[in-house]
Amino acid sequence: MDHASLEAFLQTAGSVLARGPLGVVLIEDLVEVDSTIRHQLAAGLRSVLAFAPPDWQVPDDLAGAVHRIPFDMRGPEALTRALNPLIAACPESTWLHYCYNAEYLFFPFCETRNLRELLAFHAEERRDAMLTYVVDLYAPDLSRNPDAVNLSEAMLDRSGYFALARKGATGKALERQYDFFGGLRWRFEEHVPENRRKIDRIGLFRAQKGLELRPDHTFNIEEYNTFACPWHHNLTAAIMSFRVAKALKSNAGSTFDIPSFRWYNSVPFAWNSQQLMDLGLMEPGQWF
Repeated sequence: MDHASLEAFLQTAGSVLARGPLGVVLIEDLVEVDSTIRHQLAAGLRSVLAFAPPDWQVPDDLAGAVHRIPFDMRGPEALTRALNPLIAACPESTWLHYCYNAEYLFFPFCETRNLRELLAFHAEERRDAMLTYVVDLYAPDLSRNPDAVNLSEAMLDRSGYFALARKGATGKALERQYDFFGGLRWRFEEHVPENRRKIDRIGLFRAQKGLELRPDHTFNIEEYNTFACPWHHNLTAAIMSFRVAKALKSNAGSTFDIPSFRWYNSVPFAWNSQQLMDLGLMEPGQWF
């Protein structure tokens, strides 16, 4: 379904926003848009809101589940301008998942359980948000895939991930919060601005009054930014993403410096949750 603008959608979207979980796809270019949306719907999201440029249209077979909202994701503060009005319009307790095109959400046991089961369990543990690690994917042969995207041959780094304690405005470490690093942002950090090197994102969260997303993918309610509750480890998930690889190869300042993303720690991505749990890239918590 097409909408004239975000404001027009929010004026009439009460029933859509009340029936979560909702997916949000922030479309920056036309690479793997349809596969991203299909992946979200297959995971168990009830509807997908596509913040889209004018040259992308909803495929006919997805028209009943996808709402196309015209939006320039290349504009200033695009992330917060897109998400925060949506969060404010959602009924409290509506779950949302957001990602960019060519990104794919994985969670523990996603082959046999759907996202609604995951979120029901997470809510029972009195959690309103879930940490997701954004794990870089990349094509193994950039001569064949100059945009660095190849779903059938995707590779990821099996190691090289680390965390540092996140500090607040006073310089003290924040409770149960870390900044996570690794992947292409770490290996090619000379081409990545310092404020964009983290790979953590609160990719699943529940709307509530006053909640706002910040430009660094954290929220103004600090408990949303924690990786676990005080009493035990909680579930985490992973967002498998070609976004950084695409950016490094499309940017004139970096593309000629990177003939390949492969290194000795590159392994094929198996497109399953067990590989990610084995690599420590997501945590099943108490969900067995």
